[in-house]
Amino acid sequence: MIADLMDILFGCWHTNYSFPLTSKSSNRAAAARTTGTYVVCLDCGKEFPYDWKTMKVVSGEPAVDNTVEFPEVATAPSLARKHAA
Repeated sequence: MIADLMDILFGCWHTNYSFPLTSKSSNRAAAARTTGTYVVCLDCGKEFPYDWKTMKVVSGEPAVDNTVEFPEVATAPSLARKHAA
């Protein structure tokens, strides 16, 4: 707890990040396990998960969008059915 307080007061502010890195192998960095992409603080070397969709550093598990979009279904009978009948 005291170490966390000291880190907040005197630690790195993480203001300089590297370009986002995407790891394609199964041997990913710990930060890349969340989103597959991570950035590195250029001052202290700490890795942070990065989300390409929002283009931001994320703090934890990304929100999963479970919505499903269904294709629009035609309400009128198709021409094939009209001619077959």
